[in-house]
Amino acid sequence: MKTLFTAFLILLFNSSFSQKVQDFTLESPNRKIKISIVINEKISWSVTHEKDLILAPSAVSLTLDQKEVLGKKPLLLNSKREKVNQIFDAPLYKKSFVKNQYNLLVLNFKNDFSIEYRAFDDGVGYRFITKKKKDITVKSEEVNLNFDQDYCTLMPYVRDLRNPKDPYISSFEAHYENKKISEFAKDTLAFLPFLIDFKNHKKAVFLEANLADYPGLFVTNNHSKTGFESRFSKYPLQEKNGGFNNINRLITERADYLVKTKGTRNFPWRILVISENDADLANNDMVQKLSEPSKIKDISWIKPGKVAWDWWNDWNIYNVDFKAGINTKTYKYYIDFASKNNVEYVVLDEGWSLENDIMKHNPNVDLEALIAYGKEHNVGIILWSSWMALTKNTAGIFKNYADLGIKGFKVDFLDRDDAKMVNSVYDIAQKAAYHKLLLDFHGMYKPTGIQRTFPNILNFEGVKGLENNKWTPNDDVPLYDCTIPFIRMLAGPMDYTPGAMRNATKSEFKPSHSNPFSQGTRSHQLALYTIFEAPLQMMADSPTAYMKEQESTDFITKIPTVFDETVALDGEVGKFVSIARREANTWYLGAITNWDSRDITIDFSFLEKGKKFEAEIFSDGLNADKAPNDYKREVIIVDSNTKLKYRLASGGGVSMIIK
Repeated sequence: MKTLFTAFLILLFNSSFSQKVQDFTLESPNRKIKISIVINEKISWSVTHEKDLILAPSAVSLTLDQKEVLGKKPLLLNSKREKVNQIFDAPLYKKSFVKNQYNLLVLNFKNDFSIEYRAFDDGVGYRFITKKKKDITVKSEEVNLNFDQDYCTLMPYVRDLRNPKDPYISSFEAHYENKKISEFAKDTLAFLPFLIDFKNHKKAVFLEANLADYPGLFVTNNHSKTGFESRFSKYPLQEKNGGFNNINRLITERADYLVKTKGTRNFPWRILVISENDADLANNDMVQKLSEPSKIKDISWIKPGKVAWDWWNDWNIYNVDFKAGINTKTYKYYIDFASKNNVEYVVLDEGWSLENDIMKHNPNVDLEALIAYGKEHNVGIILWSSWMALTKNTAGIFKNYADLGIKGFKVDFLDRDDAKMVNSVYDIAQKAAYHKLLLDFHGMYKPTGIQRTFPNILNFEGVKGLENNKWTPNDDVPLYDCTIPFIRMLAGPMDYTPGAMRNATKSEFKPSHSNPFSQGTRSHQLALYTIFEAPLQMMADSPTAYMKEQESTDFITKIPTVFDETVALDGEVGKFVSIARREANTWYLGAITNWDSRDITIDFSFLEKGKKFEAEIFSDGLNADKAPNDYKREVIIVDSNTKLKYRLASGGGVSMIIK
């Protein structure tokens, strides 16, 4: 009888313990945003902004080997709270420093894991932390995003023809599709960042940060079609050459796990940036705040700047006494142009070497002569390489070319973000930093903060840039231009490659390989140099085209690529945006519209009060609706009380230098 009674008490105790619900809340410093955490059979979180439910209760967990699920029947040991208010320097960025204020909650659980939550005034994030003595195998991670209504979203879907059966092979380039949550595209995945529109002027962007030794996050519809759930690429076991020109590495066999990794580590941040005003999204620092600080102690050798680029314009120069192409004389011409126009670099894109062996040069390109010629003219040389060719001997290749005087590499055709590729990106960054080489990752997944950790990485693609105008007839580019500052640019810099001097209206645009156009006006193109973040920024058109349009060229080359201050003036996702940035005592302003012409007002109250400024302005000409090359240049005096109205043509823009 005593044994039976004891067993009953144990059963009662266990039943009561398993049903005990624990609740925690965490508010942002301004108390507008609140995270609510419920610990029961699982761990879930929800987010509110004032009275609005942003994220409905959504479960999180991390599954390890041996079927250990961190987050299933969790046993809370203790919790810790902290308030943080700091400022850190942000070199090679859109501002010289970042304010980092948040409230923190760490929940420590049995089985050596924790979940850390942070609440900022502009969003929230959480991450798993493990403290296990031995290495671990991560089988899966559960990330859910549930919503109380069928909201509209702007989603970039994976649509890649190289291996349609494998959705994890992707160039991470896609226009956004405006669909309700329940209308998520079938038989594909979406990559990050993406936007949720709550219809009351509030929007949220979902993204990740501090991705290291781990695969990138994709999403798909959940079973009830009321939200999204995570998908990750499994670890590659077998690969083969394939894709464009056979220079991708396609996966033929994957493991049943995501990654084998250290048992004591921080996992990537899962982030919701929340905004009441669209313009605020265009000046957000969340990824910067949630990333590891620089691992490079001395960054004085890292020089941002502009690049004269060959590939987009198809080496199409003329009025010269030699045959233009991938040869020494053509590249000397590019170097001459760069030198005369204070352009810091020239890139030698695909073709200067063998694609599969960049230690073997094209015999028509005298690389050492070009390096010496560039040095004489104060122009650095950057080399293109496929990821596959570079990683055959990364350290040896970097040493060889750094010793020759090369300034950096444009690394292309990564097109994956499994853990093996993510680790490779870190390895390339570290070895490049050792040899004092800059990096531009093209054919690359979106940035996730490694640009702060390794600031020698000056740009990333992961954006559907101007190159697509060479072959795609039906993309709505001005719409996309007016969307990415509010979504993709939250992740980090964009190797969009602006600068077209041939500009086309909507009705007359057509793709061209050797004489490509932009969609929209000249002033729209000029404005992109201020709006789009790119510490290493391409000038996509040919030296011939730029010399014919010297007035525009002079304006472009005066705009820096990193800044001390950024102010998002106005904007509406997909419609228009206007941004002002300051470097030293000079301001730079850009505004663009989609295919809808519109009137905008520029309010100069961001200028220092009591001072007069001279503004050099390029705006759409009176005939830009039919002749998009048409622009008006003027120089006027403005101050902090000035307000100017501009009529932006269809696909138009306005750009200013204010000093």
